[in-house]
Amino acid sequence: MIYLDHAATSPLRAEAREAWIAAAETTGNASSIHGSGQAARRVLEDARERLAGVLGCDPIEIVFTSGGTEAVNLGVTGLWRAPAARGQAIVLPDGEHHATLDTVAGLAESEGAEVRPVGLDRRGRIPVDAFEASLGEARLATALAANNEVGTVNDVAALAAAAAAAAVPLHVDAVAAFGHVPVDFADWRGDPAGRGGLVAMSVSAHKVGGPTGVGALVVSRRVVLAPLIRGGGQQRGLRAGTQDVAGAAAFAVAAELAERERAQEAVRLAALRRRLVTSATSIPGVELLGDPEERIPGNAHLLFAGARGESLLFLLDMAGISVSTGSACQAGVPEPSHVVRALGRSEEEARQVLRISLGRTTTEADVAALAAALPDAVARARGSASGPRSAGHS
Repeated sequence: MIYLDHAATSPLRAEAREAWIAAAETTGNASSIHGSGQAARRVLEDARERLAGVLGCDPIEIVFTSGGTEAVNLGVTGLWRAPAARGQAIVLPDGEHHATLDTVAGLAESEGAEVRPVGLDRRGRIPVDAFEASLGEARLATALAANNEVGTVNDVAALAAAAAAAAVPLHVDAVAAFGHVPVDFADWRGDPAGRGGLVAMSVSAHKVGGPTGVGALVVSRRVVLAPLIRGGGQQRGLRAGTQDVAGAAAFAVAAELAERERAQEAVRLAALRRRLVTSATSIPGVELLGDPEERIPGNAHLLFAGARGESLLFLLDMAGISVSTGSACQAGVPEPSHVVRALGRSEEEARQVLRISLGRTTTEADVAALAAALPDAVARARGSASGPRSAGHS
């Protein structure tokens, strides 16, 4: 099987697995005051310090979570319910991950949040001027560092500066960006002394070769969020519960390795992506979506006119190649990509996409195999889409 869906999850690194096993053999609850508990705490706090070093924040600002989705929920809902929060509006760019979209929708439905949308440009980028114009008297804002579907990278520093100038706290979802483009909380935060600017940032372990079920929210030490989980007071009272020492240790190792390799891997993956895109777009009716260069290096998001994305996915899977449509799935039913729709494309076009994401295990042979398999898969998918359907066909 050729695995080209690194944006969904990246294979577990051997070093992270070894760190997880070693930490899991440490007996003790990190909140206990006896020797065994303190031994576990040392492992946990070492992981917190190492991850903070990668993310450009203070160790105390790291709040470990069960993954990126929980981190986003805590960041957005915690800011909304924060003691110092004021105003009723949440600035929400189009094309955000469903962890953010659904969280904001829940706050709008149950707590009266006013949603202020910000449209994307045709390449999937958040326009800084439009974002800035939406900030007035907002309660909070949120934004993707890089779009998880089309891969376009946003100017987070400029978005954070605009939020700082408007005294609006900003949450950034850096899950898709982390390990692939520079992610630095200190560089992005804007005015560190003011109320606004970047104050919370979400990341996840399994996107960088760590284990699933582990993530983190960076929370500025100058803000107080309302917790989602109470009881025990762990992690500055922001996320109660016995902490996952082994998961934290594995996350820290994976993050350090990803950052150490990032610049060199970006060059390698971008070259492979360009080769893939050149081959794919030689097929009539195929085009690249998102910014052609200012994107996650290994991301190739392609529109195949006349071919359904799910048909292509299944055909490629039968050929031993794993890719993604990049669209949301509800109860196993593919839906048109809301991100593609946010680019101004039609609903039908939003069903005709594949997200092909390369990673550290991707080779030239993998890309060549995909390039060889695509023409036949596209022809078959287009034939299936245009052919007659008998009664009862599903």
